[in-house]
Amino acid sequence: MLSLRRRRAVTVGLLLGMSLAALEATVVSTAMPTVISTLGGLAHYSWVFAVYLLTSTASVPIWGRLSDLYGRRRLYLTGIVVFLAGSALSGVAATMPQLIVFRGIQGLGAGAVIPLSMTIIGELYSLEERARTQALFSGMWGLASIAGPLVGGYITDALSWRWVFFLNLPFGALAVIVIALAYPVSARPKAAAVDWPGAALLFGGTTTLLIALGGVAESIAGWLIATIVLLGAFLFVERRASDPILPLALFRYPVVSRSLVVVFMTGMAMFGAIAFVPLFVQMVMSGTATEAGQVLTPLFLGWVLMSIAAARLTVRIGYRPVTIAGNALLTTGFLALATIDQNTTRTALFLAVFVLGCGMGLAMLALLLAVQHGVDRSLLGLATSLNQFSRSVGAAIGVAVMGAILARNLAGIPLVAATHGLPSAIMSLDAPARAQFALALGRVFAAGAVMSAIGLAASFALPPVQFAAGVPAAAGGRMLAAEMATVQSGDGPDRESTATAEMSSERTP
Repeated sequence: MLSLRRRRAVTVGLLLGMSLAALEATVVSTAMPTVISTLGGLAHYSWVFAVYLLTSTASVPIWGRLSDLYGRRRLYLTGIVVFLAGSALSGVAATMPQLIVFRGIQGLGAGAVIPLSMTIIGELYSLEERARTQALFSGMWGLASIAGPLVGGYITDALSWRWVFFLNLPFGALAVIVIALAYPVSARPKAAAVDWPGAALLFGGTTTLLIALGGVAESIAGWLIATIVLLGAFLFVERRASDPILPLALFRYPVVSRSLVVVFMTGMAMFGAIAFVPLFVQMVMSGTATEAGQVLTPLFLGWVLMSIAAARLTVRIGYRPVTIAGNALLTTGFLALATIDQNTTRTALFLAVFVLGCGMGLAMLALLLAVQHGVDRSLLGLATSLNQFSRSVGAAIGVAVMGAILARNLAGIPLVAATHGLPSAIMSLDAPARAQFALALGRVFAAGAVMSAIGLAASFALPPVQFAAGVPAAAGGRMLAAEMATVQSGDGPDRESTATAEMSSERTP
């Protein structure tokens, strides 16, 4: 059993690691113009962001499953070392292709850091403690998302764009030291059979899907065919693997299968708002890039505040009412955004965005706590990772769908094509062009309202999860002890068959 002091030390280390991964998702955006002026390669600009998303998303369930087999500590430390290696290499990149490859390595490590942080917290703390701690992590994520663009701009101006990556190293090293010293070693299992073919097919299928979603019209069909082939082969392999990387029987848990649907739809909607609300500020309100970034501050503020509230409410009244309320707020926020035009005030826009953030904070944390509490402990890492994975894939699909709606509604406006991505030219858009942009973005946000409404409807089908009342504080330590005992004594195939047998009986009424 871990003492309270050691658990707090582990929590600090995890917060350090997660804040780095969260910052890295946004901090690079403000440094990229300077990077382009140094390395060139404007044609590859988007791949610096896309490759990080690809590798971090596609690797999430693999990291989660490996942590179930080999223990959280070993896999978390491996992931953060990979992340730091990618950061160091990105900082010394001499060409744009090199930077893209190194960002892919960095994203691969981030795929472990974020979900495994949540998984470890799920094991170290009792239910009531876990709710408060998960809220702390959600708050840290929100604050890091707000600070990212500001930190990136300051570091780039004061030092160099390379320090955007180099500054990860001392803080990441500190996180490694803290976790290595405070978190006990898990014994290596005697026979943990890793389904590497399944892992490769899942990674490949997810990657081709994300590429297809962000591709040009001429290449989408080929990537989609590759996705179907790879994921079809993945299902074939998983059904025959003795110790699959993604046990399909996991989806027999109603709380998993139904929660992932809600998480997926919520992810589709929420990241569309993050992508397109700043565009409204620039293209319709004639705002600067800084002002466009500031409009997201109410969103993340609402996210942080409601995550804290969700932590308490989920334990007291259950996760279903909290999730329903969150998705109702999300739908309301999108409906408000769907009515915006060139006469919309900043106050009205900020209020709508704040409501969106409140909905996200309520729904996301409640669903995470339900999934962690509703599955067998031996599959905790995979279940937590699938939550993050479903949200990320939903985000990629949502942004792609909303982008297609925007492009369709802006077809035939030559000025848009000529000025896209050029802030100085954007400022010169005439009133009719701004009105057309407002109309197109209103339809984009209407699509977001539809997505969140589907998530709201799916929320009513969520199964109940009986959160144990009065879980003692020592439960987290016992969970960790049990986890290490299982890892030490469990053989891969035998343990998997046991978990599969346990999944045949629903743990939720």
